[in-house]
Amino acid sequence: MSGIDLPPGISVRDPRPVAARSPYTFFLPHQDELHAIGPGDGIKAIFYDTSETRKYDAERMWVLVEKVEDGWVTGTLDNDPSDMPSFKAGDRLCIPLNYAIATAYVKDKRRPDVPEKRQYWDRCFVDACVVEGRSHPDYIYREEPDMTRDGDEYPDSGWRIRGTQAAIDEDEANDDKPLYIALGAVLNKDDRWLHLIDREYGSAFQWDEDTSSYFELE
Repeated sequence: MSGIDLPPGISVRDPRPVAARSPYTFFLPHQDELHAIGPGDGIKAIFYDTSETRKYDAERMWVLVEKVEDGWVTGTLDNDPSDMPSFKAGDRLCIPLNYAIATAYVKDKRRPDVPEKRQYWDRCFVDACVVEGRSHPDYIYREEPDMTRDGDEYPDSGWRIRGTQAAIDEDEANDDKPLYIALGAVLNKDDRWLHLIDREYGSAFQWDEDTSSYFELE
C-alpha cells in the first residue's frame, strides 16, 4: 500500500489523539474488532473537506470494505456526505484501518467477543473551573439525584464536584456558572476520583494535598 488515497480536497482524521485526550467520552473499536474486518464489512471514519470552509468541519461516514492489506483498507464510501460536494457514495478510497471509529460486519458474521468498556454518560453538577482545568476536583460529594428531567437521555448521577475555593472565587468573578454535564467530561479533565464513582449516596470526600489522596468526610 502506498498510503491514504482520497479525492482531491478530502482528508481523513486520525481519531487516536482525540481518544487519548478524551478517553471517557470518545471510544474506539477494540483491536480484535479491527482485526476481524474483511471484505463486505464496514468501518466508519471521520472525513473532512480541506478545500474551503463548509457548514460541517467533519463528517463521520461509512466505508464499504473491499480488502484489508498490511493495515490499510481499500473500499468505497458507503453514504453521501451532507456537505462535501467533491465526495460521494461509491468513490474509491484507501485509508488506515486504525482510523476506524466504528465497525460493522456482514450479516451472520459473529462480532468478536471483547471486554465491555464502561461509559460515563450519567450527569453531574460541577464547577466550571474543574471542567476548564483550572482546578482539580477538590471537594466531591454524592447526594440523592434531583436534576433529572422528563425526556433526559441520561439521568443525574447525584455527584457534585467542587473546585478549590480560590478557583470558585475566580468563577464567580467571571460569572462562570457550574455545569450539568456527563461524568465522562469531568473524568477527561481529571480522573483522580474515579475509584470513588460508585460510592453510595451521602458520601463526601476532600482532597488532601499532603497525601495526594481523598479522605472521607463524616
